[in-house]
Amino acid sequence: MKNITAKLTVSLLALTIAGEAAATEWNVSVWGKRRAFTEHVEKLAELVSAKTNGEFTMNVSYGGLSKNTENLDGISIGAFEMAQFCAGYHADKNRAITVLELPFLGVNTLEEEVAVSHAVYAHPAVAEEMAQWNAKMLMTSPMPQYNLVGTGEPRDELAEFDGMRVRATGGLGKAFAAVGGVPTSVTSSEAYQAMESGVVDTVAFAQHAHLSFGTINEADWWTANLNPGTVNCPIVVNIDAYESLSDEHRAALDSSVDEAIDHYLANYGALLEKWDSVLAEKGVQKVMISDEELAKFREVAAGPIAKAWIEENAAQGLPAQELYDLVNSTLADMRK
Repeated sequence: MKNITAKLTVSLLALTIAGEAAATEWNVSVWGKRRAFTEHVEKLAELVSAKTNGEFTMNVSYGGLSKNTENLDGISIGAFEMAQFCAGYHADKNRAITVLELPFLGVNTLEEEVAVSHAVYAHPAVAEEMAQWNAKMLMTSPMPQYNLVGTGEPRDELAEFDGMRVRATGGLGKAFAAVGGVPTSVTSSEAYQAMESGVVDTVAFAQHAHLSFGTINEADWWTANLNPGTVNCPIVVNIDAYESLSDEHRAALDSSVDEAIDHYLANYGALLEKWDSVLAEKGVQKVMISDEELAKFREVAAGPIAKAWIEENAAQGLPAQELYDLVNSTLADMRK
């Protein structure tokens, strides 16, 4: 009897250890606070946990693991397993995906933004560049076209952008510089303070960020239709962590991406629907730029900046023209 009991004890202990070994816990580094920009990460964690009966969990940390500008570095050394970052924070580390931050690409909807982002992420040049940081692209954080909030008199003519101090990163910063603006790349978390203290006159953000980081509370006006472009902010996973997942857990993660993106799009859509009421509530004037002024902006910023990006990155060995053409062909396919 004692032998049977001992064998049962050993068997139960082995099962317990096996169960513990099968459990997976990932740390995820994002920043700010929970908002529309992070809803797909939260949904992904929820879906993965449900599909694995709680065996694969994700702890989403809002700034507790790393600075937003250092998330890719954290991924590279395995400080955490998943992270969100924006390409414009360190363009030299993720040159290939900065094609998605070129101004006036003509992306009109969040669905189109998802399509072009994921097409570029799937390109071998992107995978190769990200592998240098031990990072694998998982999904994008689609954002609508950026627009400005500002203080004082509205700037609705291109000439008024001359000398304008604007918080804008990546290709957007280059676009404003092309018309005489003075871009600064303070992080999103620093934008409110920069605006409040007068370090910048205007801030370029998507709607959710103007809300989340409080810049809308300092604003007198908002450009409703400037739409110069957006920034690209991927979710990446540490390659070693991804490859060490069991087949079941990897399948749970991969199969949850599309559903997480769908949830994000629905949630962001609801925010956009109520945006006009937010402006009215906060007393922010909606400014419409004329078609003539928009055409001037595109002429100065779109073609020349894209051409310069292609030449610069091709010289560094990237298939720059191919990546740029991929964005355009993906948009064309979406609109057939």
